[in-house]
Amino acid sequence: MRITEQPLKTAAQAEMLANRLKKRYRHLRKWARRIGTDAFRLYDRDIPEIPLVLDIYGDALAGALYERPYEKDPAEEERWLAAMAGAISQALDIPPERIFLKERGRQRGKVQYERIIDRHELQDVREGGLSFRVNLSDYLDTGLFLDHRKTRSLVRAAAPGKRVLNLFCYTASFSVYAAAGAESVDSVDMSNTYLDWAKTNFAMNKLEALPITPRDLIGNKALPPWRLIRADALRFLDGAAAEALRWDIIILDPPAFSNSKKMTTTLDLKRDHQSLITQCLKLLSPGGQLLFSANTKSFSLDPLLFPGVVIEDIQEKIRDEDFQGKRLPACYTMRI
Repeated sequence: MRITEQPLKTAAQAEMLANRLKKRYRHLRKWARRIGTDAFRLYDRDIPEIPLVLDIYGDALAGALYERPYEKDPAEEERWLAAMAGAISQALDIPPERIFLKERGRQRGKVQYERIIDRHELQDVREGGLSFRVNLSDYLDTGLFLDHRKTRSLVRAAAPGKRVLNLFCYTASFSVYAAAGAESVDSVDMSNTYLDWAKTNFAMNKLEALPITPRDLIGNKALPPWRLIRADALRFLDGAAAEALRWDIIILDPPAFSNSKKMTTTLDLKRDHQSLITQCLKLLSPGGQLLFSANTKSFSLDPLLFPGVVIEDIQEKIRDEDFQGKRLPACYTMRI
């Protein structure tokens, strides 16, 4: 390729992106206003040669460049990304300082949950009559998974009067939804950072979530209804089973892979999902349900592995307007 061709190609791609974003934004902003959210997926690799994923959060935009299948010069890639950011700013009338783009390669372990920079650019967003805080700058993910918007609504609808357990709770958006009517909500994660974030999300909705230990769940001691538990979820499940603890709804949305030093073993969801799900099913009260989600490519749940369990694939039920035609996490309800 002649040296003059690359700037021309980049300029053409920037124009294509701007046109696509204007069209999508005109459509989705009306829908978003109608359902009462200001956080939604705007663009998801719609144009193959522009492999960006872009999300609106209020008056800001956060997104990522996915790894491209060919070698590229880092400096050239940086110039390309800057050109795309300029197109985004022009198309959506968003100041450049409110656009946050990261590069997302192939991840193993908990890279997507780890801090990559320390700018602390926070934004409060609305969804379903609730409020959540997102971090636009510091992590690959912002703290609110938009593809589970409808899943959170399903949890809220099922939660009144129920005891809810949210494993691998991350920033506890499922828990906040459940707390709208649940008898109690236990949110388990091994990260103090995310449990603090979860506490903030509860507080933003005038709910006080308090830290407890796994042992506090044993016996008849009085406990607050919204509880934050710092624990390795795998060890927590073992301990809960040993004490015959029970919940009416269990939310299991684990990472696809984790080798965190804080865990006693590695977690590979494709390899370990049967044992993980089986452990959760043992903790369900009669008539209870497990909501299981797997955000890993080519995942399929084999019902023959869970005899006697009523399984419903709800992936299409959770598809919202901004994810039409896009890949969603595998998602199932399981009842015993």
